[in-house]
Amino acid sequence: MTSGSPATVLITGAAGFLGSHLCEQFLAREWRVVAVDNLLTGVAANLDHLRCSRLKFMQHDVTEPFVVDDRVDLVLHFASPASPRDYLRHPIETLEVDSVGTANTLALANAHHARYVLASTSEVYGDPQVHPQPESYWGHVNTTGPRSVYDEAKRFAEALTMAHHRSNGLDARIVRIFNTYGPRMRADDGRVIPQFITYALSGAPLPVHGDGRQTRSFCFVDDLVDGIYRFATYDGLAGEVVNLGNPEEVSLLELIDTVAALVGRTLDLVHLPLPEDDPARRRPDIRKAGLVLGWTPHVPLREGLRRTIEWFATVEAGEPPVLA
Repeated sequence: MTSGSPATVLITGAAGFLGSHLCEQFLAREWRVVAVDNLLTGVAANLDHLRCSRLKFMQHDVTEPFVVDDRVDLVLHFASPASPRDYLRHPIETLEVDSVGTANTLALANAHHARYVLASTSEVYGDPQVHPQPESYWGHVNTTGPRSVYDEAKRFAEALTMAHHRSNGLDARIVRIFNTYGPRMRADDGRVIPQFITYALSGAPLPVHGDGRQTRSFCFVDDLVDGIYRFATYDGLAGEVVNLGNPEEVSLLELIDTVAALVGRTLDLVHLPLPEDDPARRRPDIRKAGLVLGWTPHVPLREGLRRTIEWFATVEAGEPPVLA
């Protein structure tokens, strides 16, 4: 499968942060794109600059069955609340989109004999006891905690995807996405980078959960969508699972220092309790992505943050949300 063929990709969650960047990537490579989103957490304006004859938008909830009359060559199932604030606000919808929605999109891929890529997450590793996390790690997850609505939804979606691959011969792949950031993130979605940037630009005291020494690994969105595109379009990867993310591990305090330097402000911190089951460390093992895709992230954290701050300053800057 190559971008040079007259191919069509169906992308669920297309009006979200990652989905809209994926639409942009595939359109730039001359694909036809069917963009599906119910706009629960997606933003229709994310697709405004992409309107063209090769983009078809369907406002639809994928937990309801649907059909696409045109041929579909590739299905990317990226519909799901992805930030803790969103999936804790919409727990039932999160469980449904990753169970019923996964079943419906798998049925559509089977009907079209299309390749299928499931967007999974580093959250399937839970609060990991193995570091960094390879694809072979089974995870350490609290199945009844508040975060389980996302963790367990994605773990079930992975199992269902692999069952279709084994039982139906579907060319299905699973990408486990680690923390990603960049333009078009919602300022109010609760993830640390948009939150830190929004407060830094406003000069308001910055909320930090815990002591700030917990670590994350942040991948700029341009690098991530390049990896996803390769994983979706390279042949010979049916049934494979791959981590995509940036293995550069930083603490939240280090992240805050970098954001402060880039906006030219000294930031006052307000320390809040850690959320339940919040992982202490998170870092991807991306050796497999390097071997099978020739992929590695290239955008340094400081440069990616600079581009993201510039976007928030010109498009999204406003009053910070109330501390909660």
